[in-house]
Amino acid sequence: MANNGKVYLIGAGPGDPGLLTLKGRDCLARADVIVYDRLADPRILGWSREDAEKIYVGKASSHHTMKQEDICQLLAKLAAEGKTVARLKGGDSFVFGRGGEEALLLREKGLPFEFVPGITSAIAVPEYAGIPVTHRKVAASFAVITGHEDPTRPHSGINWKGLATGVDTLIFLMGVENLKNITARLVENGRPADTPAALVRWGTHPEQRTLVTTLGNAYDDVQKAQLKPPAIFIVGNVVRLRDQLNWFETKPLFGKTFVVTRARAQASSLTKRLEEEGAAVLEVPAIRITDPEDYAPLDNAIDHLAQYRWVLFTSANGVDRFFERLAAHGKDARAFAPCKIGAIGSATADTLDAYGIRADLVPATYKAEDLTEALLPLLQKGDKVLLARAARARNVLPDALRAAGAGVDVVAVYRTAADCGNKDELVAALKNGTVDCVTFTSSSTVTNLLDALGTEKGLLDSVTLAAIGPITAQTCKKQGLFPAVMAEKYTIDGLVEALKKHYAEKH
Repeated sequence: MANNGKVYLIGAGPGDPGLLTLKGRDCLARADVIVYDRLADPRILGWSREDAEKIYVGKASSHHTMKQEDICQLLAKLAAEGKTVARLKGGDSFVFGRGGEEALLLREKGLPFEFVPGITSAIAVPEYAGIPVTHRKVAASFAVITGHEDPTRPHSGINWKGLATGVDTLIFLMGVENLKNITARLVENGRPADTPAALVRWGTHPEQRTLVTTLGNAYDDVQKAQLKPPAIFIVGNVVRLRDQLNWFETKPLFGKTFVVTRARAQASSLTKRLEEEGAAVLEVPAIRITDPEDYAPLDNAIDHLAQYRWVLFTSANGVDRFFERLAAHGKDARAFAPCKIGAIGSATADTLDAYGIRADLVPATYKAEDLTEALLPLLQKGDKVLLARAARARNVLPDALRAAGAGVDVVAVYRTAADCGNKDELVAALKNGTVDCVTFTSSSTVTNLLDALGTEKGLLDSVTLAAIGPITAQTCKKQGLFPAVMAEKYTIDGLVEALKKHYAEKH
């Protein structure tokens, strides 16, 4: 027993990765092996260790990657090898998740396990559709029923008479394929055919779709709408409350799919903001941030920081990379004590602030011309200025400062390299018409994406293009692209606000 591992049976929640519990996250982070199914949002796997083994055992209707009996044996085998195992299941392990079967085999073999409850889709999905499963004036009871019973059972284990007339709200999980039988049995047993009903597909995801119908019309309406699994079927008068309580599907960007072209390390901030507004996001990093070709100029600047009157940063990336190199020299923010610090915008200033540096100068608008205009009155002839930036950038700022008599050293703290590893996924989405908008957050995201698309760049003509600021927009136009959206404030928040305004005006 001492050499055995342990299995954590974790409910991953209904889909929205933010609904994973804190305990579930912590167990994922310590696991040696992740065994996961198809209903768990892939981003949840991001909480696992980089070196953790990941085994997919997802089950779809009529198509099983691995039989349940084999999954149970796999968990036992891994635990017996002394490994810590995270068994990640959609929803909750005990609500038609077959977690009980897995745990019983582990107990039979004397292997330790622990359940980590998850938020069940039976409650969360209706809630995201604005349908409460209970309401003081409408429903005092609810039942959660499997949409397809064990096919080996000779008789139905469902008390249809009791359900039809004795429970206010009925929630059928995985019931789309058996919907005709479900609705017929309920009506036969006394549930009025005009009872309000709803089906919610991909609940809690940005792709969520809700079909409101009645018990009697549900099957025909689903056929007309071509609604496919996975979906939840809800029956009861609580469905009428959706008109007042629908909150998720009324978000400003709900139903829209956005392509984020930022570097993978940065994409999450824009993705998060778009998803907060209800959007679906396809991350297609057009660039990646990498080391400069030669660290010598930066190292020399760090060794002689005290000689600079001003140190200027033109991106959050530049700040992070500079401080990484500063730490490699055994120094920290105190090295800037003799210097004044300038930041091109609020995001850059915020990153400096995280390192304990309060920028002395942040222009009202965020481009090199504005930083130049704000800095010139503060310079004296002969002042030395250090400009820490990307290897490839416009020379507006250093040229103007030199013309004013300053001594300017430009050092590369990072390079941007082409990425776009999932270009094929983007091309497929553009061809299928599932992309509404492509966002660009720098000139390099524009040029690199176009290079990656090559002869298929014409696919961008059919979607909305959005630029974070005038410089990025100008690069788009030089490449024959014409952004319909440009942020007034050249930040991620500014870009999201511009997108919200754009789509609000279109409705």
